[in-house]
Amino acid sequence: MKFAVLVFPGSNCDIDCYKAVESALGEPVDYVWHTATDLSGYDCILVPGGFSYGDYLRCGAIARFAPVMNEVAKAAEEGKYVLGICNGFQILTEAGLLPGTLRRNDSLKFRCHDTVLRVENNDNPFTSLYAEGEEITIPIAHGEGNYYCDEDTLKQLQENRQIIFRYSNNPNGSVDDIAGITNERGNVVGMMPHPERAVDGLLGSEDGKKMFTSILKAWRDRHESAGIR
Repeated sequence: MKFAVLVFPGSNCDIDCYKAVESALGEPVDYVWHTATDLSGYDCILVPGGFSYGDYLRCGAIARFAPVMNEVAKAAEEGKYVLGICNGFQILTEAGLLPGTLRRNDSLKFRCHDTVLRVENNDNPFTSLYAEGEEITIPIAHGEGNYYCDEDTLKQLQENRQIIFRYSNNPNGSVDDIAGITNERGNVVGMMPHPERAVDGLLGSEDGKKMFTSILKAWRDRHESAGIR
């Protein structure tokens, strides 16, 4: 399985994502610059955190128009796995690959600390190795992590079980305590907490590691069922 870690001007968690794939999975991984126009050689695209293009408009609003995002949309349509973390989540909502938007934290302060998440849906390629209802410790680091959507969208997310993580103690005011969601198909996930910063006990938690191993398991299961080696 081959991973791409996108790099925008202002990305600062790209190295963390790269190292997480290396240490947690030992699978091939490349940095891919925002001007790239071909992601066909990758099975999973990671859209990392940071401050893409300086976040000089809304977070992710400029990155949404980067050439590579056309390829991310194609990859998602093809059923490949896409994971947007923090600023990556913001970019995916701006690109229309996930519903809703991210607003300023209700405290109007940047929040940077460990937080406890509850796994709401483990019937998903990104969460299958967790137990439903399991509580995991994953760090956050954001000023605009307050997830918002209208009532109809929220009802759809709830009914389709597209909410995969909720905060146990909401740090930013997100509607319905949402920390992470998926698209209807289940192959695109966005979350504000940073699983790539929780893959080793030295970092304070290994609870993020199962996200990466879940993705690898899903990819292997898909290929085995299709008879592809």
